[in-house]
Amino acid sequence: MFKRTKSEPVATAPVKEGGKGRPTPTRKEAEAAAKARAKAPRDRKELAKRDRAARAERSQKVRQAMKTGDERYFLQRDKGPVRRFIRDFVDVRFSVVDLLIPLVVFSLVLSTFGGAALLQAANMIMLATFLFVIVDMVLLRFKLHRELRRRFPDESHKGATYYALVRGMQMKFMRMPKARMKIGQQLPDDYS
Repeated sequence: MFKRTKSEPVATAPVKEGGKGRPTPTRKEAEAAAKARAKAPRDRKELAKRDRAARAERSQKVRQAMKTGDERYFLQRDKGPVRRFIRDFVDVRFSVVDLLIPLVVFSLVLSTFGGAALLQAANMIMLATFLFVIVDMVLLRFKLHRELRRRFPDESHKGATYYALVRGMQMKFMRMPKARMKIGQQLPDDYS
């Protein structure tokens, strides 16, 4: 009468979208994890080791978010609609910086293996490259501020020039957060 009966296999619930992707921990597991976190380290070395591990985990989470574009974990300097617009504005432009490395390598090869005339040509190529980069950055600044005043008239633009120039001076594959837009792509109208 009070015997245990063999239970039927329980059907697993389908994974719902937006879930956390893992089962909720049992009370025993949650208490053990809380106890482990609350346990005071025995000495300075253990404390430093724990701090290093926590810092490494946080920085890994931020790095992964920068690659995937998850704005929740971005650094403070990268958050917000103005910064998102600046990133996209810089990323859709073709920049002379994208040609900087090939031109510098070419001029170094010319200066190494050539005579006096080729050395002078290599120096002129280097000088012209750096002048083009400077002109490109100045144009970027003026175009960016015109667009910022048009799109975000009520928001603060403090630090926008520096943020755009630093991003513009990096080659596209090295930029963090990763570029969402391709060169020449149309910018969206709404950044709220």
